[in-house]
Amino acid sequence: MRILVTGSAGFIGFHAALSLLERGHQVLGLDNLNDYYPVPLKRARTRKLEEHPAFRFQRLDLADPSALRRSFRRFKPHRVVHLAAQAGVRYSLREPRQYMESNIMGFFNLLECCREGKVENLVYASSSSVYGTFGRIPSQEDERVDKPMNLYAATKICNELMAFTYSRLHGLPAKGLRFFTVYGPWGRPDMAVFQFAARILAGKPINLYGRGKGLWRDFTYIDDITQGVVASVEKIQAPIKVRPKNRYARALAIPHRVYNIGHHEPVRVGRVVAILEKLLGKKAKVRRRPVPPTDVPITFAQVDRLGREAGFKPAFPIEEGLARFTDWYLTEGHRFVPAGWKPK
Repeated sequence: MRILVTGSAGFIGFHAALSLLERGHQVLGLDNLNDYYPVPLKRARTRKLEEHPAFRFQRLDLADPSALRRSFRRFKPHRVVHLAAQAGVRYSLREPRQYMESNIMGFFNLLECCREGKVENLVYASSSSVYGTFGRIPSQEDERVDKPMNLYAATKICNELMAFTYSRLHGLPAKGLRFFTVYGPWGRPDMAVFQFAARILAGKPINLYGRGKGLWRDFTYIDDITQGVVASVEKIQAPIKVRPKNRYARALAIPHRVYNIGHHEPVRVGRVVAILEKLLGKKAKVRRRPVPPTDVPITFAQVDRLGREAGFKPAFPIEEGLARFTDWYLTEGHRFVPAGWKPK
């Protein structure tokens, strides 16, 4: 199949595109290569993808509707994996406009192209951030998500509503994947695992947020995430019957669904630091800090739905995943991030 992957130079986008290529698909990767984190890492991922003859890359901003429409018309994708977005929870406090342009307008432009191109299946990135602090633990897909803790989460909730609307009005099969704390080789240097490893080795202090046991996260290894993404791409979403509570309204069959995609085993962030200390052979310098207003105390995914419908089954415990990450970081990952670099 011809599959378009947005955000192909990003962490999850790179791994998803690579797996799709290995399964024999043609892939067009789109990415604007912004400088939210070091661009050399994004370029290195793209070079690895370009080793496959069935891969083509185009530097493109989804906020440019004309350029995006031209790409769709030339490539004529059968299916689309939308993983491009302005990432980062805390950064959304300082640069909210970037989130509106990339995550809202960019996604709207993509939906329009999918509608016009009669795309068979759209898989798009949502986030565990949509749950905020008001839902059940573990988080379940059928609970209300209308109290976001930050603007990033608000844009992801908006994406889910937009995709639902296009599925209802235009019959666009779509799946939203709510990712839970993804880590692993070729990861994002602004995220905790990458930051911890870099700062431990450099002898710089790391921040641990919260008193007592601190924060808990459902850390999910990238190979588990990729397995779920590819399974979602290859299986078209069947219409789900939505039954209204109002007895005067009729039920509708809508080909849209959201799924949690996590490990289903939250880990205390302090434990991750301890495992990294052992793997790296060096003690961390730790500073305790209060929890930022953008952050939730725990993320914990209920993943039964994706397991039933796409065969998703996470396989990598935190110890093995961190060992694989540190092997990559020590051999080549450290080269892509300049000394002294800090997240925006």
